This record gives sequence, C-alpha cells and structure tokens, in this order.
Amino acid sequence: MNNNVLESHLELIEKSIMDFVPSAGKSYDIIEEAMKYSLETGGKRVRPMLVLEFCRICGGDIDKALPFAAAVEFIHTYSLIHDDLPCMDNDDMRRGKPSSHIKFGEADALLAGDALLTHAFSALASAQLSAKQIVDAVRTLSEYAGVNGMIGGQIIDLEGENKNLSIDDLFLMDKLKTAALITSACVLGCIAADNYDNIPSAVRFAENLGIAFQIVDDILDYLEGEDNSDIVSGKSTYVSLLGLEKARTEAEKYTDAALDALKSVEGDTTVLVDFSIKLLKRNV
Repeated sequence: MNNNVLESHLELIEKSIMDFVPSAGKSYDIIEEAMKYSLETGGKRVRPMLVLEFCRICGGDIDKALPFAAAVEFIHTYSLIHDDLPCMDNDDMRRGKPSSHIKFGEADALLAGDALLTHAFSALASAQLSAKQIVDAVRTLSEYAGVNGMIGGQIIDLEGENKNLSIDDLFLMDKLKTAALITSACVLGCIAADNYDNIPSAVRFAENLGIAFQIVDDILDYLEGEDNSDIVSGKSTYVSLLGLEKARTEAEKYTDAALDALKSVEGDTTVLVDFSIKLLKRNV
C-alpha cells in the first residue's frame, strides 16, 4: 500500500512536471532545452513527493497540488544548477551526467537556473486553488528559498570552505540550506489541502527530517571517497566533526524526532513514516 502511494505520486510528478516548463521561441529555445535537461536528471523527487503526500494526508486533491509540487522541484533544480557552477562548488557531473554548465556553457546554465526560479512562481500561480492559498504558497516558498532559508544556508556553506565550522554553525547551515526547502514542501502540501492546522507539526517533522537527510548525505559523500567535492574543498561535515558512527547516531536521532512530530499530524501518516525510514537507511 505505502509503496503504491509513493509510486503513484512519482508517476504524477514525472508526467506533469514538464508541463510547467514554458515554451521558448525558436531563436532562443536552448534555454528550454537546458531547463528540461536538468529537470530530467531525476533524483529522488523528495520535495514534490512531500507536497503531494501532505496534501493527501490533509484530505486535499493531489491533482490540484501538482503546480506546488512542480514549483518546489523547480527551485531545487535551479539551486543544483547554480551549485555546480565554477563560482560555487565547481562540479562537472550531476547524477551521472555532465552538469548543466558543462553541457550548455556557463552563461546558459546560469540563465536556465534563473528561469526555473522565475517560473516556479508562475507554476504556483497556475494552481486551481483559492487566491489566499496561492498567496500563502508564494510567501511560503519565497521565504524558505530566500535569504533566511536556502540562500542563507548556501552563503554559510561557501564561507565555510577551508574553515573549521562549529557543529552549531553546521546545524544552522543545514537547517537553512537543506531543511528549509523540505519544510516548504510539507507546508505547501498543507496549504494545497487548505489544512492550516497541520502546518506546525509539518514544520517540526520537516526540519528534523531535513537535518537527518543532510547527515546521511554527508555520510554517503564520505563513503564515496576523496573524489567528493566537499572533501576536496575542505568543507566541514557531520562526519568530519563527529566521526562516522556518531554521525549515524545523529541521523537516527533526527529521524526519530521527525517521526515523533508525525504523531501530532491529523491523518494517516503511515506512508510518511516508511518514507522517512527509507531516507535514513539509503545506502548507509
């Protein structure tokens, strides 16, 4: 049952996400190609899946939540394009394929990211929901993706290269850079269902899940070896600060806190429980 729900969500996301990419004129359709290239690299689609699942739990129509799911994936994808640029993390590969700036050149990659960011809000505005829900969605996504969310975390990340961050600095960075966008996805799902009562519990769940998610990413990066870009750039990670086993313990602790938050969510959260445990145990 749980896998069927997630597979159904994923199928909807994959079928619909390209519908929100605008068609570009023939003389500049390279930008459309570049946007789709990065969106098609896939990934786990964690954030849009969370939008749909919170909408379902809250009793909403997940078809109406698809524009919100696309919007948060657009934001996530733009952030990855920009992360890979030479001025940021300088990564030539993304999910086994050449990064956008390797495929299309640095300028077109930059603009593809800008376009995804811009059209994320067009996707939000296209939702067949009330004006209040759309305005709340725009405010939510802009705040969590902005200076006091993902962008702020990225600044801390860049400033932290070749520096020894404290565990508190690292926690703040990951709360902003990783957990904020995951939180926005869960809140957007509640908004799409017009269920505002579940938002505080959704936020607590997402903030803890986001930290657990990032710790597991740090572990996987460490196990990947010396070719990993974070190791090359000398960034502080949970593994470098705590050690491998302590990092694993911390990932379990934050996952447990996320699962505890779900107890306060009104609705059947069984799928989310299984999903959270699956994220914790991925290849670690």
